Amino acid sequence: MSVQVNIPTGTAENLPRVSEWHRLLRVFFFRRVVIFGTIVILAFIIVAIFAPFIAPYNPYKQNLNEILAQPSKEHLLGTDSLGRDTLSRIIYGARTSIVIAVTTLSLAAAIGMTLGLLAGYYGGWINVIIMRFIDALMSFPMLLLALIIAAMLGGGLKNVIIALGVGMLPGYARLMCGQVLSVRENDYVLAEYAIGASNMRIIFRHIFPNCMPPLIVLITMMMGLVILAEAGLSFLGIGIEAPAAAWGGMVAAGYGYLRTNPILSFAPGLAIMLVVFAFNMVGDGLRDALDPRLRGAL
Repeated sequence: MSVQVNIPTGTAENLPRVSEWHRLLRVFFFRRVVIFGTIVILAFIIVAIFAPFIAPYNPYKQNLNEILAQPSKEHLLGTDSLGRDTLSRIIYGARTSIVIAVTTLSLAAAIGMTLGLLAGYYGGWINVIIMRFIDALMSFPMLLLALIIAAMLGGGLKNVIIALGVGMLPGYARLMCGQVLSVRENDYVLAEYAIGASNMRIIFRHIFPNCMPPLIVLITMMMGLVILAEAGLSFLGIGIEAPAAAWGGMVAAGYGYLRTNPILSFAPGLAIMLVVFAFNMVGDGLRDALDPRLRGAL
């Protein structure tokens, strides 16, 4: 008596191959909230780059005849206590935010990932020294550490970047170290050891590229956190110094006029909220798109 066995045809070998780039885009743009976040970020970048052409007025020019003017056709968001156009200052504040975010994250990521790479790859006393230093930094909350450094260095663009960069550094070092400890045990890395490849080749050809996906997600999500932290420092008066346009400083300046001119605080506060939300959503979408468990699923 013969037994007929039905072999399933939906095996992984029979599924059509999907381009990695096509799969990444399909997963990334699967949710509408990620598309919204991407549009907000693109608009934010365009406004920051072309601020001199978009702003209707000089954001630093005072007009004492139009102090605390209500929103009108001439000033869509009114004016502040010195007669400066609120909309123009918000537009220039986008430039300040993106400069601080990009520079701070570049500094924190470069130093943090280098320290984590060295600690994870070489191990031993190098790992102990670097990781104990990172543990000491992590014993302070990020914003509190940045607040202490900014208070010691003073306000200004450069000092804010240094303060926030040091505060963000531990996260990159910890994540990179953990990734390196995992990746260096893979067979392809052990094979490189076996054929006598140099440490530099193993690090930059095999380990570093394979550690980058979660770090890319972290960098994207940290963009919103840096903008929020800078706004917090500026709100407390130790961030970007006047008369430079900064969203946090604008919120603080409008705090005393909440009853008569609430838009002075609400408008820059809404800008902060939208941009931070957008970066968080895009970071969430990147995390899904770079998840190896979804490879070939869409």
